[in-house]
Amino acid sequence: MNTDTRTPDLVWRHRALVAAGVLATYMQAFNISVPNAAVLHVQGGLSMTDDEIGWVFSSYIAAGALVMPMTHWLAGRFGRKRIFLLSLALFALALELCTLATTPLSFVGARIMQGAASGTLAPLSMAILLDELPPLRHGHIGPTWSVTAMLGIVSGPAVGGWLSEYHGWHSIFYLSLPMAVGIFLVVALCLREKSGARVVPFDFFGFAAFSVGIAGLQMLMDRGERLEWFASTEIRVEAIAAALGFYLYIVHAFTRRDHYLNTTVLRDRNFSVATAMYFIYGFVLLPTLALTSPMLEELLGYPADTAGYLTLPRGAALVCALILTWRVPAWLDNRIAVLGGAALSALGTWLMLGYSPAMDSVPVMAAGAVQGAGLGMLLPALSRAAFSTLNPALRSEATVIFNLARLFGSTLGISVVQIFFYANTQSMHLALAKHLRPYGPVAQATGHLAGRQLALFNELVTGQAAIVAVIGQFKLLLVAMLAASPLVFLLRKPRTSH
Repeated sequence: MNTDTRTPDLVWRHRALVAAGVLATYMQAFNISVPNAAVLHVQGGLSMTDDEIGWVFSSYIAAGALVMPMTHWLAGRFGRKRIFLLSLALFALALELCTLATTPLSFVGARIMQGAASGTLAPLSMAILLDELPPLRHGHIGPTWSVTAMLGIVSGPAVGGWLSEYHGWHSIFYLSLPMAVGIFLVVALCLREKSGARVVPFDFFGFAAFSVGIAGLQMLMDRGERLEWFASTEIRVEAIAAALGFYLYIVHAFTRRDHYLNTTVLRDRNFSVATAMYFIYGFVLLPTLALTSPMLEELLGYPADTAGYLTLPRGAALVCALILTWRVPAWLDNRIAVLGGAALSALGTWLMLGYSPAMDSVPVMAAGAVQGAGLGMLLPALSRAAFSTLNPALRSEATVIFNLARLFGSTLGISVVQIFFYANTQSMHLALAKHLRPYGPVAQATGHLAGRQLALFNELVTGQAAIVAVIGQFKLLLVAMLAASPLVFLLRKPRTSH
């Protein structure tokens, strides 16, 4: 018979820390997507241009992704508890700065700060769970952590849409403040600093080169369309910075044994293939949200709360499929789940090509649910495939690279769909409106078009062009899914499981 010999005080401390770790994971993921259904309110409040909307998401994700690999070194150098508390304090400060922002630049700056602070929260939360839970329960931490993170992402649009519609867009950031304060108090009171923590070396040159490359590429993609690409000096500078940063990092990686983001793990074929597919998974996961909610609100006239609610079937299907796939027996060929998830994701994205201004909410919910189920199958299936043949000694570094693939896939995917959306909207508008003149064919059929009637027709044409452009972006996501799907046949079935 097992008896718990711990004192009630220790039991309470243990449970509080586990709850704090889970809640911190949820809060970090929740703040990625919570502005999704509120983007039009944020845009109106800050006078943001259409091409700046993507920065609301990409700035947070990119900043977190860059800071995340530093977590192990920061915790060893300054202490896990101290870094966790500092991150929470900066996260809460950034939340407040988001609400105080009056310009797009100040808002994006606050989101960058918020994302950077969140970069350490998820890894340190995982470390707390590993320390506080007995070894026999460590096998449940990965699924629990993944489900919690996905719950945060999929619940964000619905909560943010409702809050922004009835309480203003500032409330979507105030909501996380009590969570951050509660987690801070629990960690400050209950977490004990690990003694004798080893300070691991950190490759600052590799980190700086990689960061410059990513930042330059992200800025180039975010601002290129607005500044007419290489006609702008700024874009040329950003392109040079991106190329130089990646060049220095690649040379550095091939000439130094231990470096930032150790690419030794990429020699394992299963890990490399699964990571590439995981990148595509991220490319589809968040850009679909970034397209759907603005389409529902701006083009189809849904209020923000309804637009958020319509994302719930996709989120529910994703989480349910994720849980069920984690429970699939280990002896079953994992490649079947990967192939099934890719097929469902592609099918759901294909259904989105049938969106039209005349539809009701049913096609949106149906297509989202199918795509969500497929993505929910892919997450655990690809995780198993990636680590099934990998040397256990490399799993810590591999986990960082694997998660970065999804994060960078998401932030680059948002930038790509924004670029093609605005370019396609302009080209379709030109194609549809070329005969829309005061004395053109339309005027001959309907009578002389005065300024007011011409403006009305132009507004209708703009809406039609935007719908066509949105569907074009879903085609782009579908092509990405179809292009990645054959990679499943490169995965090997492991002879033994680790």
